[in-house]
Amino acid sequence: MRPKLSSLLTICSLLILSSIANSQVLKLRGLIKDSLSAVPYATIQVNQQKTSGDAKGHFEIFVPASEVLRIKASATGYETLTLTLSPLLKDTVVTLMLKRSDLALAEVIISASRKFESPKNVVSSVSIVSKKKLETEIAVNPDLTSILANQVPGFAPSAQSGSNVGQNLRGRPMLVMIDGVSQSSPLRNAEVDLRSIDPSVLQQIEVVKGATAIYGNGAAGGLVNYVTLVPDTAKTFGGKTDIFLNSSLVKLRNSAGGRISQMFYGKVNKFDYVVSGVAEQTGEYKDAKGDVVGPNYSLGETDTYNAFAKIGFEPTKNQRLQLVYNYYSSLQNSNFTLVNGNLATGQKATGVLGKPLGIPTRAKYNHNVHLSYKVDSLFLKTSLTTDVYYEKREDVFYVSLGRFDGGDGQSLAHNDKKGIRLFLQTPLVKTNTIHANLSYGIDVLKDKTSQPLVDGRVWVPTMDMTNLAPFAQADVTLVRDLVLKTGFRFERVNIDVDDYRTLRITNATGATVTPSFDVTGGALKYNTGLFNAGLKYNRHELFSPYVSFSQGFSVMDIGLALRDAKVNSIDKINTDAVKVNNYEAGFGSRYKGLNFSASAYRSTSKLGIEVVYDPATALFNTNRSPEKIYGFELAASYLLNRELTIAGSYSYTEGKRDVNSNGKYNDPEDTYLNGRRISAPKITGSIAYAPLQVIDITLNYTGVVSRDRFVKNSTGIYNGNEGAVKAYNLFNLIAGLRVNKSTRISLGVENLFNEDYFPARSQWFMQPGFYSKGRGRAVNFGISVKY
Repeated sequence: MRPKLSSLLTICSLLILSSIANSQVLKLRGLIKDSLSAVPYATIQVNQQKTSGDAKGHFEIFVPASEVLRIKASATGYETLTLTLSPLLKDTVVTLMLKRSDLALAEVIISASRKFESPKNVVSSVSIVSKKKLETEIAVNPDLTSILANQVPGFAPSAQSGSNVGQNLRGRPMLVMIDGVSQSSPLRNAEVDLRSIDPSVLQQIEVVKGATAIYGNGAAGGLVNYVTLVPDTAKTFGGKTDIFLNSSLVKLRNSAGGRISQMFYGKVNKFDYVVSGVAEQTGEYKDAKGDVVGPNYSLGETDTYNAFAKIGFEPTKNQRLQLVYNYYSSLQNSNFTLVNGNLATGQKATGVLGKPLGIPTRAKYNHNVHLSYKVDSLFLKTSLTTDVYYEKREDVFYVSLGRFDGGDGQSLAHNDKKGIRLFLQTPLVKTNTIHANLSYGIDVLKDKTSQPLVDGRVWVPTMDMTNLAPFAQADVTLVRDLVLKTGFRFERVNIDVDDYRTLRITNATGATVTPSFDVTGGALKYNTGLFNAGLKYNRHELFSPYVSFSQGFSVMDIGLALRDAKVNSIDKINTDAVKVNNYEAGFGSRYKGLNFSASAYRSTSKLGIEVVYDPATALFNTNRSPEKIYGFELAASYLLNRELTIAGSYSYTEGKRDVNSNGKYNDPEDTYLNGRRISAPKITGSIAYAPLQVIDITLNYTGVVSRDRFVKNSTGIYNGNEGAVKAYNLFNLIAGLRVNKSTRISLGVENLFNEDYFPARSQWFMQPGFYSKGRGRAVNFGISVKY
């Protein structure tokens, strides 16, 4: 009995010791670095456990002694490192070397073809405003019209206003979208669509210049797509809180404002989510002299709110269902009434204390609901994406004094949009030398738009558009480097217009300019095919050239023509659509730390639309004639070393009207396109300096070059939209300090050198109520906490 008992005890002891050994945990410590120095706040995952490095790149984590270790280390701006270690026998110290990623190659864009692809495979000019750039710009000013003007070559300068009148792409109208859902209405382009969402909920902004077959009506000049946040699915629950305080540095009184943003995100089983809320209130905007900036559409004294939610569900690895909701509102609640400027003497518009006329202006509300379903590996490895969306918005405009029936009037723009989109992609060929894919689908859109006055009178009648558009795009890559893309889209548009009665419009003296009369409505029909083709050669990074041709289509601003009708039936009004031929050639070049790109473009249309000022009636009317627009863009960035990066761009655009429609643009009666369409040349630059891992400093520059194309009228001033633009130069400074891995403090100074200037739109618009100066030196202090 005893020997047997002894043997049994021995076996049990060995089993217990083995169990203890197998359950032992050991400490894995390490340093994350690159070829130059430590990498702070990297993420390290060992099997199912995750931790973060500190400011000096050190980390530690406890691991089982008996397991093979699969380690993954990642950090922003670096390639992810993956390696496997044998089971540890004791506490161990390791050094993990990360390799800096090529940020330009790491970028992806979806707007050009509705699928993720590298910008190097896009056969047109593309600009991406990354999340990092957005965060830098928000630290100074979260206004999207300014962010786009500062970051995108070819984008017209900002007016620092709730309206983006005159801000277009290369002189043509653009389609503004949120995740591919249009925020613009070609029926009545209210030119307020750029401010449709808060930049804090964006992953990036994609700007594609020139038309594509993938997107149609309204994208004659290109598109701006606000791509919303992708949730961080590494956590079950995470969040971020941003608090900003801002003020004028010229005159503090009543200029203080604040902004708070709260976000939560994560993943639970097969669900992922992002929810966010933003509230912002600005104080009085002061110019360089400390005076109140003219209140017409000013962003001063404005209350802005944004609510955002994105919920995703992945029942299997090849399926995803996603629901997105976004609400945006930005209303100006000013304590000032307008004091007009004087165009002849150069006296700026400003404000005096008093209750403004009418109701608060700007985006009263903008609701977006977007449901999408994606499934991969259907028949022939085809992927399918289905989108269903709904958008409803109302925008409020300023009060026009004494214009409508001899009295005041304030208008609203109503837009109600719903649609469905089917998008399929099928791989056709995949060999060592040829890759070919076919993308195809159909867009169905219902857009109902009107522009009544606040008191209920009809100014622009209800326009109900049905747009049906099948499309197809082929992508072929030959010998791995030659990219060929070609596509076709067919637009079928039907617009029903109600019968309506025009409003009697008067001039400043009360005399009738246009009488009130009945106009018979009806149906407007448009059918047109659009073609695009492009070729790009990517063999050599030093020189990657491309050429492209694309056709764009836009139902012209019918609402503007209808409200200014001079005849009694819409079939007698010139409501022909605008079809544009875009030609572009350019190249990209990469050499070590230098990136350089250049593009030249030309666009023509047999029938364009330009808003021109009639000094006899003091009204803006539309002009329909052939148009030609041309220009070029240059952009470069250079990584001098790990600490210092410099970048810059230059944009030039010119345009003319063939007034006598003889195919020539140099006749005496032919004219330049005005400032509302063609912006002054623009220069941008930046210097980013990070002397330490936890400190970064950025100096941004935006310069507008002089432009003078028209002659003054008999009163000694320029006509509306034709004013000369005088040059000005703006510098913004942004400094950031990372206190620890979760907390960052930022300081932004707008108009660093307190430039005293009129924004470009104030100069060319030539309207006394909008002849306002730009904002003077202002500060924005913020703190961001992640958890």
